[in-house]
Amino acid sequence: MTADRLERYSRQMRFAGIGVEGQKRLLNSTAVVCGCGALGSVIASTLARAGVGRLRIIDRDFVETHNLQRQFLYTEADAAENLPKAVAAADHLKRVNSEIQIEPVVSDIDRGNIAALVEDADVIMDGSDNFEVRYLVNDVAVQRGKPWIFGGCVGSQGQTMTIIPGTTPCLRCLFRATPAPGEAATCETAGVLAPIVAIVASYQTAEAIKILLGKPEQIQRGLLYTDVWDNVWQRFDAASGPDPECPCCGARQFEWLEGKLGSRALRLCGRNAVQIAPETRTSLDLERLARDLAEWGPVTSNRYLVRCELPAHRLTVFPDGRAIIQGTDDLEQARTIYARYIGH
Repeated sequence: MTADRLERYSRQMRFAGIGVEGQKRLLNSTAVVCGCGALGSVIASTLARAGVGRLRIIDRDFVETHNLQRQFLYTEADAAENLPKAVAAADHLKRVNSEIQIEPVVSDIDRGNIAALVEDADVIMDGSDNFEVRYLVNDVAVQRGKPWIFGGCVGSQGQTMTIIPGTTPCLRCLFRATPAPGEAATCETAGVLAPIVAIVASYQTAEAIKILLGKPEQIQRGLLYTDVWDNVWQRFDAASGPDPECPCCGARQFEWLEGKLGSRALRLCGRNAVQIAPETRTSLDLERLARDLAEWGPVTSNRYLVRCELPAHRLTVFPDGRAIIQGTDDLEQARTIYARYIGH
C-alpha cells in the first residue's frame, strides 16, 4: 500500500470489516457492470471510489437529457455531445480515481459476447433495464460459477437479490420467466424517483464489496424490496439453497445463453423506443451511413453513432449495426424502419 493509497482509502480501511488486507483485495478485484444507466451509474461510481481495481462498464446507449434526473454520473455536456454512456462514465470516473483500470464497452449484451465480457469478473453487477439481459446474465453466471447481484427499480419501488451460484437460489429459482408484455410497470408508465435508484444501487454495491472481500457469510439471503414513497421495507427469505426444479441452476439448461429464449428486438424502458440488433455483428461505415441518411432528415454524428431525425421517428445507429428507433414501442414497426434505412 503506497502512501497515496493509505490516504485515499483511510476512512474505508478504518471500518473493521475491511482494513488494510481487505483494501488490497478490492484493489486486486474485477467487477463488471452490465448497463450504466440509473443503477449502473451509481454502482460504477461507488465501486470506483471504493478502489475496486478493474471495472468493465458495458452499455449500449447514449446520454440524453432525461437521463440526468436519476443517472448520477452524467452531465448536460454529455447529453449535448451524444456520448455513449460507457464512454462518459469512464471519462468521469478516471478523473475520480486515476489509479484503477476502467474499461468502457459500447455494446449490447447478448449471448454472443457475454461470456467473454464476464470471463475475468469476480462479481457481475446488474445495471440493466430489461429482464432479457438479466436472464442472460443469470445463465452465464450460473454456468461459470460467478456471483452476480440483481437489481431493479421503477416508480418508487426497488428490489435487489444477491446470487451465489451453487449456494443461493438463482434468478430463475424465484422468477421462472420474464414478465409478459404489459404485466410489469416501466419507467414510461410509472416513472422513477432518483432516491430509489440510489438506495437499490447502494445495497447492490455493499453486497459486491462483501463478495470481493471474501465474506460470503455477510451477504443478504433473499430478495430485498423497498418502496420509498409508501415507506415499505420487506425481505423475502429465499430457500436454503438452489431449487432443484429450477431449469437453470437445477437442470443446468442455459436457454437464454443458448438462444432458445430471448429476442433481438427490445422495447427500452421509459423511452418509447425499440432497439434492433442484427443476428450477426457487423462493422458499419458511419460516415457513409450519415451521407445516405441525410436524404431523409437532419443528421448528426460522431465516431460512436449516427443519428437521423426522420419525419416521425429518431433513428440512432451504432457501428455494430445496432439501432435505436425512438417514437414507437411497436417491435414490428421498428423492424420495418430498420430494414428501410439500414438494410439488414
